[in-house]
Amino acid sequence: MSAVDTLIKTELTCIVCPMGCHLNVEQLEEGFKVEGNTCKRGEKYAVQELTNPTRVITTTVKLENSYLQLLPVKTEDPIPKGMIFDIMEALDKIIVNAPVKVGDVIVENILDTGVNVISAKTMDVM
Repeated sequence: MSAVDTLIKTELTCIVCPMGCHLNVEQLEEGFKVEGNTCKRGEKYAVQELTNPTRVITTTVKLENSYLQLLPVKTEDPIPKGMIFDIMEALDKIIVNAPVKVGDVIVENILDTGVNVISAKTMDVM
């Protein structure tokens, strides 16, 4: 195989900004060739999506002592995409007691990812 031969061809839609560029990505022996992006962020997104895809999780956990029964939470930073279901399963077991302030750490270092799960809403006691 020569240095210009393509190992993998992939089509992606960039999610970095609202433009939603249609990306054509080719993995070559010497790296990646990205076409269709209107900015450098699209190129960076495409390479990361193929080498180490990550996501921010937004969900809810059970909440007690408040007028609502669920507290919106999110991961502070992106986590590996392959861990989404394991993290969601772990968060399903979490019960938080009000009061809670936005930004409070709900779970520190979820599943040893180095990422905290934080509150996305301030909730007072009922």
